[in-house]
Amino acid sequence: MELPLSHLTERPARVLVAMSGGVDSSVAAALLLEAGYDIVGVTLHLWDAEGKEQVGRCCAPEDRDDARRSCEALGIPHYVIDERAAFREEVVDPFIADNRAGRTPIPCVRCNQSVKLGRLLQIADSLGASHVATGHYTRLRRGDAGVRLLRGVDRDKDQSYFLFGVPQPVLARMIFPLGELDKPAAREHGRRLGVPNWAKPDSQELCFVPDGDVRSFVQRQLGDSGRPGPILDTAGVELGQHPGIEGFTVGQRRGIGISAPEPRYVLRVLPDRDAVVVGPAAALEQRSLRAEGVSWVLAAPGPEFEGEVRIRYRHAPAPAHIRVTPDGFEAAFHQPQRAIAPGQAAVIYLGDQVAGGGYITEELSPNWQ
Repeated sequence: MELPLSHLTERPARVLVAMSGGVDSSVAAALLLEAGYDIVGVTLHLWDAEGKEQVGRCCAPEDRDDARRSCEALGIPHYVIDERAAFREEVVDPFIADNRAGRTPIPCVRCNQSVKLGRLLQIADSLGASHVATGHYTRLRRGDAGVRLLRGVDRDKDQSYFLFGVPQPVLARMIFPLGELDKPAAREHGRRLGVPNWAKPDSQELCFVPDGDVRSFVQRQLGDSGRPGPILDTAGVELGQHPGIEGFTVGQRRGIGISAPEPRYVLRVLPDRDAVVVGPAAALEQRSLRAEGVSWVLAAPGPEFEGEVRIRYRHAPAPAHIRVTPDGFEAAFHQPQRAIAPGQAAVIYLGDQVAGGGYITEELSPNWQ
């Protein structure tokens, strides 16, 4: 197949492929090898489970083994690089702090920004590789102003949401061989090219909290039992108690710890009071948000403009009016959006193109106050 490399100014002499142990990175390596590129595989060792903790896919020892087996099957060298200290400092510690502060963090964005891609380019330089490839389902195109980041063809697998913070010098040296494929086609290429893990199931869980019990993970890491507090309705009436605000997220219905004649959802987490506010589904609908810590892929299209904003990975980008502020942007949606959660990424799209994104600090117009 012809690989999507239109953003490259010259043919890479050697390509480093980030090997997670999953099918996508293995197929990316196999496709580049088939196209005649000199390939080297690198796996980052990011996390080890401690005590009662588990470890999920992409961090588990068996995933490093799968990456090694794929490289052996393809006949390419494979290196494992220890980045546990950086992952702890740049990803896990902020994740813990955000949860204790009542936010819903998105650690995969921070990992790409601060640990994976920039570090892989440094490793590439040391191995004589000019570019880095990954198994992300996203696309790149070179324009007059620089490299544009585009959504992947497979909308169900599109991962452009996680990459808005990657700077231009890094994007210019990236290759995403799967951007024009859907997942079934990627698996078929893996089977055709003899990739040993071509049928391996996808990973959905957070790699360092695979059981999804964020509260227990945060409390173990901090060595305490959390801070109990009240569960309140929108009028401030106490409905019950919770064991700690960690792990609560706006829009959550299950596991709140109260019974009610109609479903109640988490509307807000108030860390200064160790309180969780709950209410009906209708109260989750909000019209606007503010985001900070913003990165623009190229440059902001203007002080104010129309675009679409994605407020979480599985959210369909929604039309909004965007106003750039000194410390980020504000988005006013054309239609109310459900469960805008502080801490999550808000990513702006202009059609298929990622304009930029930031981290939600608040919804501006809660309709229950």
